[in-house]
Amino acid sequence: MSAFNVVRFKIKPGMEDAFLDAHRAVVAAWPGLRHANIIAAGEGRYCIIAEWDSMDALAAARPQMIATLDSFRHTLLDLGNGMGVTDPISGTVVLAMK
Repeated sequence: MSAFNVVRFKIKPGMEDAFLDAHRAVVAAWPGLRHANIIAAGEGRYCIIAEWDSMDALAAARPQMIATLDSFRHTLLDLGNGMGVTDPISGTVVLAMK
């Protein structure tokens, strides 16, 4: 069963290109990654949505995801409320629609 992870970010003004460039170079080489998209949600807010072959593939990629995060952490603003600089969530697909 495929799995998805979603991570929300807030980017410092003027750092959008550095944030996007950090993702361009790495995600193509992650085993088990089917698709990944970054959406702009306005006012410096971005969200990455990725589909994986399985939760095991997603879990195996966590060290690579953390290394990638570390490469652009300086571009991020704290999300507030004790969240830090990311708001991640992941899980398996329970209903596949079109």
